[in-house]
Amino acid sequence: MKQIEVNIMGQSYLLSCPEGGEAALQRAVAQVDEEMCAIRDAGKIRARERIAVLAALNLAYQLAQTPRAAAPSANAGATGDVELGDLLQRLDRALASDGNLL
Repeated sequence: MKQIEVNIMGQSYLLSCPEGGEAALQRAVAQVDEEMCAIRDAGKIRARERIAVLAALNLAYQLAQTPRAAAPSANAGATGDVELGDLLQRLDRALASDGNLL
């Protein structure tokens, strides 16, 4: 497992990534960063934890609205829950190191 450093909303995180998955992880990080910055820039919410939860919900909703291919990938369950679960676990691990969330 490779580790790469990424930035989300101006904060650095060290994330584990399988070999060859760097580009996909970078795309996911860019999407999360864009969503979180948009929520922050709207000006009503300042707490990083609340911004992260809202961003996660927005992205999960978008994912749920996206039509899935007829056959799920080998890494996903019948509904793709494993992929979303992996993303949420990574988010939890990354946010766990931020002791000043509130």
